[in-house]
Amino acid sequence: MDTLSQFKNELEAEYQTTRKFFEAYPEEKNDYAPHEKSMKMLPLATHIAEIFEWPNTMLKTSELDFANGDYQPKQLSTREDLLQTLDQNFKSGKEALENAQENDLNASWALKNDGQELAKWSKYESIRHALNQITHHRAQLGVYYRINDIPLPGSYGPSADQQSF
Repeated sequence: MDTLSQFKNELEAEYQTTRKFFEAYPEEKNDYAPHEKSMKMLPLATHIAEIFEWPNTMLKTSELDFANGDYQPKQLSTREDLLQTLDQNFKSGKEALENAQENDLNASWALKNDGQELAKWSKYESIRHALNQITHHRAQLGVYYRINDIPLPGSYGPSADQQSF
């Protein structure tokens, strides 16, 4: 099985769908959140864009420790910033998958906070988790759009906004 090729194709498909969502991104709603415990719209969209780079990080490292590393969430302010970040991170993630070998997916990768292990997977499982995170968080963003009457682009077929009943 050519797992890396499958990951690359899936990342490409998720990128195309996410790009449509970001092209519809409403800058005037950057601080919108449906609940006080919910992430605000722009940080949520930024997080989605950042995930596209994760295959690169996961293939080149053995862990990410939020408290002891260089990681800082990006601070974006415009739709154009969001699209540029998505494009750059997709390119980075895709290139990492193109340059990896199948056996690279067997090594372990961990997510930590100040040395405490939050999760540990094989790199295969880590990348699979990242792809799932894209879908999960984009669905959250879709709920934010729906609540604010922003037409939804289709994800895996046309959305209700694209169909005539």
